[in-house]
Amino acid sequence: MAGLTSDIEEFLKAMLNQSTDGMLEIGRNDLAIKFDCAPSQINYVLSTRFTPHNGYLIESKRGGNGFIKIITIVEEDNYLSYLVKNLNEQMTEANADSLFKDLYNREYLNEDEFLLAKYATSDKALAKITSDMRNFVRSDIIKNMILSILARS
Repeated sequence: MAGLTSDIEEFLKAMLNQSTDGMLEIGRNDLAIKFDCAPSQINYVLSTRFTPHNGYLIESKRGGNGFIKIITIVEEDNYLSYLVKNLNEQMTEANADSLFKDLYNREYLNEDEFLLAKYATSDKALAKITSDMRNFVRSDIIKNMILSILARS
């Protein structure tokens, strides 16, 4: 299967390179038919080869034809790229609030986004997560928020 996985990855990357906006929208089932494989194989390629840490965001539209959108993260902003690469594995609520305030002051977040990020990562919002894991989960959430800011830049 490694050959098929690599073939699908190469095909998708070639299509992304041909796009003018760094985005690709394609039908999951159409891709599975092209490569004579199950749609789950396409999902595997997306989840292992097109991750935020590899420079991609995936949006999935279920139902109908099951379209997927692959977005290349453009690292035009050194500050955000630095944050993604150097964000601590654990982040306390106070540290998260400080980071969000900084992103707001630098105009990466508007006021509504700032408040949403602050409340979504609060200890209260993460109360059902065990206290020993809470700061790890908060850090992962924040990293994905920053990646989404990078994607819209």
